[in-house]
Amino acid sequence: MNQEPRLTSLSHGGGCGCKIAPGVLSEILKGTAALPVPAALLVGIETADDAAVYQLNDEQALIATTDFFMPIVDDPHDFGRIAATNAISDVYAMGGRPILALALVGMPIDLLSPQTIGRVLEGGASICREAGIPIAGGHTIDSVEAIYGLVALGLVHPKRVKRNADARPGDLLVLGKPLGVGVMSAALKKERLGADGYARMIASTTKLNTPGPDLAALDGVHALTDVTGFGLAGHALELARGARCAVHIDWARVPLLDGVRELATHGFVTGASGRNWSGYGADVRLPDRFADEDRALLTDPQTSGGLLVSCEPAALDAVLAVFRRHGFERAAVVGEVRAAPAASVVVG
Repeated sequence: MNQEPRLTSLSHGGGCGCKIAPGVLSEILKGTAALPVPAALLVGIETADDAAVYQLNDEQALIATTDFFMPIVDDPHDFGRIAATNAISDVYAMGGRPILALALVGMPIDLLSPQTIGRVLEGGASICREAGIPIAGGHTIDSVEAIYGLVALGLVHPKRVKRNADARPGDLLVLGKPLGVGVMSAALKKERLGADGYARMIASTTKLNTPGPDLAALDGVHALTDVTGFGLAGHALELARGARCAVHIDWARVPLLDGVRELATHGFVTGASGRNWSGYGADVRLPDRFADEDRALLTDPQTSGGLLVSCEPAALDAVLAVFRRHGFERAAVVGEVRAAPAASVVVG
């Protein structure tokens, strides 16, 4: 019997690292924001937010999002878990609670067995069970590359919707998960990530961002997003552009997954990191002698990354308490929002 190929060998880019580069995406989407939208559409594509939000009535708004990608790991069950966690995260990032999911499946059926494909789906289903939602349907195709993800739907009170565009000068920024998933995935693809590193990567990428609804319920939380394929710098820049402010990042306070700085120093970085920098680097100011590995980590694509919260200083203790209650022990203040004549990210 022929041995099946490694899942990562079937993908030209894994996880959120296979997102279209920011500059190219901006060009593709040019003009689409001018399309007419109904008044009930509370959040659309205008600020590159995490999900669409449509108001149903005075008490409920529907959150709709989708996310899918090629394998970031070789274990099919883990691949399914990571992809599902990542997709559901966008519901939490809007301040909502997920209610159901639909599976999106594209697989090279001439290369992968039904058992392997089934393990991918089982992994996704296990995360949906953890989130308390069913997979209520989906769609499958025969694809050249292995692809898996979800359409995720959720509910939120219209007054608790947290956009990525509502940060305010004086806000502090809190990051829920440490960075470095892209670096780890690059090392894994080259078979240079040890068992302990793999375990840390899986623990981070399969941890649901459940603090989202509780954070949205805090009066002092102004904006919320999750850090994914465009890296910390890219998603911080989206906050800055939405608020027409500058985001200042204190790099020394940014949490990193154990071992990733050494991996980055040895050249284990993704191509997406460089594409990210090419797409938005003109709006990011780095300190003198900022190391190449630090820039790679600043732009490192995070698959199923952490929530990024913009809150007033008086709410900081409550924000950190929510994170701790949900098991996010490494959540940390990483910067602040400042008034500025133009949107930018300033790293210090």
